[in-house]
Amino acid sequence: MSVESASLLRLEKTSLREQALTALRRAITTGQLAPGTHLVETDLSDALQISRGTLREAMRQLQQEGLISAGARGRLSVRHLDAKEIRDIFDVRAALESLAASELAASPDHAGAVAELRKAVTNMERWAASNLDDRIEADLKFHRTMCHLTGNETLLHSWSSLEGSIRMSIMYAGVDRALKNMDVKRHSEIVDAIESGDADKAAATVRDHMAGAAKVLVGGTA
Repeated sequence: MSVESASLLRLEKTSLREQALTALRRAITTGQLAPGTHLVETDLSDALQISRGTLREAMRQLQQEGLISAGARGRLSVRHLDAKEIRDIFDVRAALESLAASELAASPDHAGAVAELRKAVTNMERWAASNLDDRIEADLKFHRTMCHLTGNETLLHSWSSLEGSIRMSIMYAGVDRALKNMDVKRHSEIVDAIESGDADKAAATVRDHMAGAAKVLVGGTA
């Protein structure tokens, strides 16, 4: 086999893995694969029309992202979050994203960041009447962009490592509550606070945003 042919095969395999990863991630985050669902390799590889080896690669990635977890004898299942885990996720998000907001607000040249975040909000408005998957991606893009714009690679890496858990938390209490947390106005308020140039106000706005989102999902449950 030539070098070129080997490279093409690797690309094809990578493409299949990414397609499987995207399909499984979507099924989990939208609730099509419910929390606690046991993932059977033979069933999934047949449904996705991929080899079990390629499926295992995708599932390893999902495990690293926190979307699936290993139980007894290594059996993999869709991760199930409880109310405490939801609160913990939003507490960490509040810490990371309030830092991002305060850094952006304090920057002497924050107009460019504000413009980018306005575009992200407009993108959320664009997908407001679309399917749930598109709305989730638009919401995540806003928060990821806010971290990215700081130029703080450690901050962005920390947020990205939490993304799987964030995705899991979105559908914790069902579609209606998930959509309530994707309200465009609440995200515009974050951008307004950053635009004000007041770092403390920007950080506080993000903390209020996260506390409110967690409350929508878990309320006063234990």
